[in-house]
Amino acid sequence: MDTRTLSRMLEDARTTRFWNPETDDTLVCLDVHQETHDVKTFTFASPDGKLFNFKAGQYFLFNFSFGLEEESRCYSISSSPQRTSTFSITVKRVVGGRISNWMHDNFSQGSQIKAQGPLGSFIRPTALDKKFLLLSGGSGITPVMSMVRELADTCEQADVIFVHAARAPKDLIFRDELTCLAGRIKQLRLHFLPEYLTGEPAWPGLSGRISPGFLKLAVPDMSERIVMCCGPTPFMSAARTITADAGVPPSHYIEESFDAAILDITPSIEAEAIRTTLFAVEFAKQARKIDVSSEQTVLSSAKKAGVRIPSSCANGVCGTCKSKLVSGAVDMKHNGGIRQREIDAGFFLPCCSKPVSNLVVDR
Repeated sequence: MDTRTLSRMLEDARTTRFWNPETDDTLVCLDVHQETHDVKTFTFASPDGKLFNFKAGQYFLFNFSFGLEEESRCYSISSSPQRTSTFSITVKRVVGGRISNWMHDNFSQGSQIKAQGPLGSFIRPTALDKKFLLLSGGSGITPVMSMVRELADTCEQADVIFVHAARAPKDLIFRDELTCLAGRIKQLRLHFLPEYLTGEPAWPGLSGRISPGFLKLAVPDMSERIVMCCGPTPFMSAARTITADAGVPPSHYIEESFDAAILDITPSIEAEAIRTTLFAVEFAKQARKIDVSSEQTVLSSAKKAGVRIPSSCANGVCGTCKSKLVSGAVDMKHNGGIRQREIDAGFFLPCCSKPVSNLVVDR
């Protein structure tokens, strides 16, 4: 065997050994673990035995098929990126939640699913001299749990305060594991904050919602820390205000969420006056046709008109709204939520696309 052939074989081995986000899309479930009364962790692997290369804080976009209907959901990775043979997501059962409830009731060991990732930029800066405050509420704990697990695996000497809020002590996801990790990681300080003490009258700490008083007590040097926050919108809104008032600069506040898409702000009269280009956008499956300004995204206009398009991040990251463009052209400025081969196949993201001609969308 000549040197050139050997080099090519080694390169092929290196290329195929790891999951390729551009070509790989099938995962198999290896384990399902009950975390709390309404939370389960699902662990996935590549059916081809490929390893995963992701960063703590990233997520996968999962595609669910129900007959002719498809839906997508973003789930943050909760496992450590140091453990590359598998990764885990942790899913809370939600009242009326079609996908989360279906996973809890139907997904099991051996189940396969299509997914895209890893995606996302909710990643902890790596500067060794930085101090961090991890803030999570409810199931928003998953990406920051990945960060804490990585700290345990790498023995990194990072100064971290972790505040996790939940409705009640029974809802504290990873409670026992975090308590154990706080005893192992020398510079990790852990604070649980249940809103109510239902079922646990002997709770040893404070309770209630995050407040300026609580965070000042728990994190007296908050203004010196980089804040990583994930949770429901009201939780993050409160965290954003409290940390800003405490002196945390905007550049040191980083948050992640997958709430419903935010619609464009209603344009002012002056702005509307210069918008003279309207394009007809037809949604073929729903038999709807609307006018969309060249200065508005397809998704924002569709939602205002009552056209149904699944969505999540609203800024071209998650890919939930991915749709087939039957005809026409758009100006798309995405942030990693769609692959080039999907664009080449005619797909686009309505959340970050403005029309430059009349469109027909396969929705």
